[in-house]
Amino acid sequence: MPIAKIHRTSATAPDDVAGIEAAIHAGRLDPKGVMAVLGKTEGNGCVNDFSRGYASLALGNFLRKYLADEKVAQICLVMSGGTEGGMAPHWTIFERADGTEGQAPALAVGRAHTAELPLVDLGRLGQVDMVAREIAAAMRDAGIDSAKDVHFVQIKCPLLTAQRIGEARSRGTNVATTDTLKSMGLSRAASALGVAEALGEIERKAITDAAIGQRWDLWSGRASCSAGIELLGHEIVALGMSAAWSGPLIIDHAVMADGIDVEPVRSALARVGLGSSGQLPAAQRSRLVAMLAKAEPGFDGKLREFRHTMLDDSDISPTRHARGFVCGVLAGLVGHAEIYVSGGAEHQGPTGGGPVAVIAQRA
Repeated sequence: MPIAKIHRTSATAPDDVAGIEAAIHAGRLDPKGVMAVLGKTEGNGCVNDFSRGYASLALGNFLRKYLADEKVAQICLVMSGGTEGGMAPHWTIFERADGTEGQAPALAVGRAHTAELPLVDLGRLGQVDMVAREIAAAMRDAGIDSAKDVHFVQIKCPLLTAQRIGEARSRGTNVATTDTLKSMGLSRAASALGVAEALGEIERKAITDAAIGQRWDLWSGRASCSAGIELLGHEIVALGMSAAWSGPLIIDHAVMADGIDVEPVRSALARVGLGSSGQLPAAQRSRLVAMLAKAEPGFDGKLREFRHTMLDDSDISPTRHARGFVCGVLAGLVGHAEIYVSGGAEHQGPTGGGPVAVIAQRA
């Protein structure tokens, strides 16, 4: 019976794999079982954030010391740029091991890779449906039979660059946007609606090309999508509970209505046995294995009826403000800032809010 293991290690730079190597040498981590690595890297998180590709290259080269090329290619390397504020750069490694110890159901991990996305489909229904199909594959890989048992779907999706737009135009193809930064949001938006379609959160007939990046009443409470220059397809990691898995780890999720809506997160923590009326005490904090979250500023320029300026800053992207802000809010709740907060939450939770997943060791 498979058992999920999670190893969270700090990173001093986008190529710092020392913590992962130490875990392997100590026998805590078997590289043969690595399914995915989620990384927070210290770039700007925008189109030209090459820290993500640098981190993926460093991780791939490192893992080739232990695995054949085709095995490394199967690992989902989901790099999220931007560690603004006090957010700590780190890796979260998901390992699949075999054993019989522990309770069932338990945390289950599944993955899938899509083919390269045709540039004409980015930000359109073609991307929605491609993602939805492969989420079903990731659920099968995880042994999760019901969509209700999926608590979080982490996706790395592509974006448009000036070169890619030029190539599409040379073939007579009209892309959804010629604004490279906007393409990140459209790609995240279409991917998130693919999650919503696959998990039955939204009926397929409600999703149209015109709705993508516009109909904010359509959203998934379990999608986390991050766009990057370093890939042309999608890397998908499905996390949930399955009776086919055993072990000490469990997962739950919440949806923040805005950037300071901590009570749903506190409730999710309580459901995994980490109940506290204030900040988690040290004994409980050590059982919190990982926290994954989405963040964005409210599009109306307000937070609880008060004006914010995240959308008006011409020097710093709003997603960068939101990442640092929400990480600080969640850090105050759990007592540390080694949290995977990804910016840009189009159709990922309500406007201004976002989904949060908590993974913990059973009491």
